[in-house]
Amino acid sequence: MSAKQFIALLNSHVAGDEDQFLAIALQVAAQEARGGNAIEAEKLKRLVQQLRNRGDAPKAQSVIPMARPRGELLELVQSSYPKIGLDSMVLGEGVRKRLERLVRQQSERATLRDHGQVPASHILLVGPPGTGKTMTASALAGELHLPLFTVRLDSLFSRYFGETASKLRLLFDQVAKTRGVYLLDEFDAVGSHRGDTNDVGEIRRVLNSILTFMEEPNATDSIVIAATNHPEILDRALARRFDEIVEYDVPNGEAARAILSRRLGRLKLTAKVWADIEEATKGLSQAELVRAADTVVKDAILEGSKALSALALRAALEDRQVFKGRLHAQR
Repeated sequence: MSAKQFIALLNSHVAGDEDQFLAIALQVAAQEARGGNAIEAEKLKRLVQQLRNRGDAPKAQSVIPMARPRGELLELVQSSYPKIGLDSMVLGEGVRKRLERLVRQQSERATLRDHGQVPASHILLVGPPGTGKTMTASALAGELHLPLFTVRLDSLFSRYFGETASKLRLLFDQVAKTRGVYLLDEFDAVGSHRGDTNDVGEIRRVLNSILTFMEEPNATDSIVIAATNHPEILDRALARRFDEIVEYDVPNGEAARAILSRRLGRLKLTAKVWADIEEATKGLSQAELVRAADTVVKDAILEGSKALSALALRAALEDRQVFKGRLHAQR
């Protein structure tokens, strides 16, 4: 422990700031782990967890550092505090079970550590655009009462590798110091094959740095989520670093009906209307179904209509189909 950290630790104790006290203790644990002192780091983490588990549940939750990013981190991450949970999403049974397992492991991580295990903390979400990957990060943060830090991958890149590596170090230090859910969206931008002939040296160096940082012990049990629409171009060595890989797809008929019903609200989706519009939902993502439903709801509000028009909903769905077809044609 450095003198600066020791002074900060004492100051937080004198001030009665338990949040800061525990955050500094985790910084020291992360530093010890990086220095090869895994046993001491693990002891520190367990002590911090025991302190967090003292008293009633609400008090234990309140010690999670919730400070917003400052300084250079402001350029790299956006913070938010989602209130939604997994119940807010229409998910396939397999996907839901995987995510619920992750939530349970994180919620009972002290028990896992007592048995020499650690909770899953590196998650890869793969699937077409609009299938719920970004919303999943928000739902996990909401379930665990953690802040969501969305990483601006474009801000990581610099003309000079030293600067890029420094930014990555800053980001992963934040992961080690402040427990939260960290989302790296459109991860294929940096996670592409290192041997790709179209690749540039900078991308390869960034990827190698990320691989190194992902191997570091996670003292705070932060969750790092990478989301990609193109898993086929991800580097295999990188994919192996993830504890869980969750695959998303466009919703089937039953899921599409559930999404529309939830979004339409008081405009009831009857069996007759569903029979009229079911064909138009095929192949549309969750996001596209939501946008179609929102269009119909807004029109109904402005027109003072209290009943759902099958014709209007079908037209909105078909508009999304046409737009989707144009996007595919441009590729």
